[in-house]
Amino acid sequence: MVSVVVAAHDEEAVIARCLRSLTSGAKPGELDIIVVANACGDRTAQIARAERARVVETPVAGKAHALGLGDAECRTFPRLYLDADVDLDMVSLRRMLTAIERGALACSPVPEYDLSGVSGVAARFHRVFDRLIAGRRGLSGTGAYMLSKEGHGRVFPLPPVTSDDGWVHRSFSASERQSVEGARSVVRPARTVGAVIRRRARVRLGNRELDLLGRKAEEPSLGLGQLVTLVRQRQVRVLDSLCFLVVLLADKVVARWRRIRGTDADWSADRSSR
Repeated sequence: MVSVVVAAHDEEAVIARCLRSLTSGAKPGELDIIVVANACGDRTAQIARAERARVVETPVAGKAHALGLGDAECRTFPRLYLDADVDLDMVSLRRMLTAIERGALACSPVPEYDLSGVSGVAARFHRVFDRLIAGRRGLSGTGAYMLSKEGHGRVFPLPPVTSDDGWVHRSFSASERQSVEGARSVVRPARTVGAVIRRRARVRLGNRELDLLGRKAEEPSLGLGQLVTLVRQRQVRVLDSLCFLVVLLADKVVARWRRIRGTDADWSADRSSR
């Protein structure tokens, strides 16, 4: 059995798809699924129950809090933490389980971007970003991560951080975590330029928060030189790279403005991808 925790805030549009993708092909007793409906004003909890998940309801909004509540209800190890808008199938889950059984303390699938309905500039940004981090993927941005019992002790109790997957990623060295080839999560990124900028600003602020908490990133920051190299190698188009740089500049401005206004701790779901 694998315990699965899904934190869901007003996710009635996607929660059934998420759960059906996960449970299709599962054997009886193979999954212990807990959905934490946090501060929901829609039918998320009812839909999750109809899909035979155990449901915890709380009036308190916040993903870190919701993950903690769900974690307390888990019956076993390892444990999978899955975003409500991400699709992960049983083949991928079993491959992740194999990685844990072979010694990884934490692992994640390789994200596959579904760019249907994404605007032209937003799609260009996502393609460039995906190419830039292809050789250095970790546990962040995949929409799912699995922890062994030992790995769980590194992460929980989860502090009230903005970026839970960033906290998890930075809790392990490169030799302790694994991006599992052959395991895929379908991620639907922000569809509009405005949504991309807002999300990237939140990521930037979340990373800053982790730095202040002493969870420094092991990897060096991505630099302009890496982008130039990809352009020269014709792996990235010039127009795509320009769109990418404009979005980065914009999200840096938005992040700075949010720090000035004192709203840097705010975090909300990207509704453009629902």
